[in-house]
Amino acid sequence: MGSLFPAAPQCPKPVIAAVHGACIGGGVDLVCACDIRYCSQDAWFQVKTSPHVPTLSPVPQEVDIGLAADVGTLQRLPKIVGSQSLVNELAFTARKMMAPEAQSCGLVSRVFPDKAALLQGALDLAASIAARSPVAVQGTKVNLLYSRDHPVPDSLRFMAVWNMSMLQTDDVLKSVQAVMEKKGPEAVTYSKL
Repeated sequence: MGSLFPAAPQCPKPVIAAVHGACIGGGVDLVCACDIRYCSQDAWFQVKTSPHVPTLSPVPQEVDIGLAADVGTLQRLPKIVGSQSLVNELAFTARKMMAPEAQSCGLVSRVFPDKAALLQGALDLAASIAARSPVAVQGTKVNLLYSRDHPVPDSLRFMAVWNMSMLQTDDVLKSVQAVMEKKGPEAVTYSKL
C-alpha cells in the first residue's frame, strides 16, 4: 500500500482530499500525501492501523502491536502541522483528532458542515484551479514540493530556472492581456499540458 502514496506528490496536478467520517491509519498516510485537504464536521483522524487489519489488540494501533506508522504519516505529518509535540502525541497514543483540531493545527484547510457541502467545496476548488494556467499550477506544485525539502537559497535558484522556462509559453501573455481587459482567468485559453 505504501508504494501508492508517493503518487499524489508525484502527480503533476494538485491532489485534493475530501474527508468525511473516519480517516484512520492508511487514510491519514494518504491525506498527508495530498496537496490540499478538506473535511466535513464529522471527520476525525487517527494514527493507527485500520480496524479491518487483524491484530492481537482489541484497539488495533501500531504502538499496540509493535509497529510504527510506516507509509508516510511520520514523515509528512510533522511538516504539515508544524508541531512535533502534537505529532508525537497522536502517534504514541493513537487518540482521535476531530475536525476542528485538524483545522486549527493545519492538517485540513477547511471544514464543511456536511458531506454534500464538502464534496461541493472540493469540486469548486478543483474547478477554480483548473481555470488557471496549467503551466503555472504545475510549476507552483513542483516548486512548493522542492522548497519544502531544500534551503531557501536553493529553492530561489530552482524557482528562477523554472520561471525562465515558464516564460517560454504564451500563458503569461494571455494572463496579462486578460488582466488588462479586466477578465478573470476563466476567460483565458491556456496551454494544454
